[in-house]
Amino acid sequence: MRRICLCMIALVSFSLGAYAAPKAEIFGGYQFTHLEGGLNMNGWNGALTGNIGKFFGITADFSGVYGSGDHLYTFTFGPEVHAHLPVIKPFAHILLGGYRQVIPIASKSINGFAMYAGGGIDAGHGPLAWRVVQLDWMNLRQYGGNYGKNVRFSTGLVIRF
Repeated sequence: MRRICLCMIALVSFSLGAYAAPKAEIFGGYQFTHLEGGLNMNGWNGALTGNIGKFFGITADFSGVYGSGDHLYTFTFGPEVHAHLPVIKPFAHILLGGYRQVIPIASKSINGFAMYAGGGIDAGHGPLAWRVVQLDWMNLRQYGGNYGKNVRFSTGLVIRF
């Protein structure tokens, strides 16, 4: 009888652990960015999220986009709120950091402040998921100028640990 009770407790414990939030998630994929002034750029987006509890995490996001001879790199960090549902994970975040715009034609680069506010949906169960959509409003500030009419769309693969 004692062995049966221990087996039942172990089975329930492992079953509940299946619905727990993963400790960390790594995202990598494609990014499309529309910048103020009509410039469209394509590139990559990568993020690492460390989950603290069931509904909260800290995200480090890095990206690079290219178009019309320009390169724009961002590095941002911030909080994320999410819900780990059985098949999907909706999330929202605010990320703050910096950016570097490289203009090879003019042989110059510009550094400034970057902010993302947005979220998305991951779909999948287990260690692999697909980031169906991530949509962010992007604000860039440099030398007193504010460029706030920017949008970023990302999609790609999520690996959960």
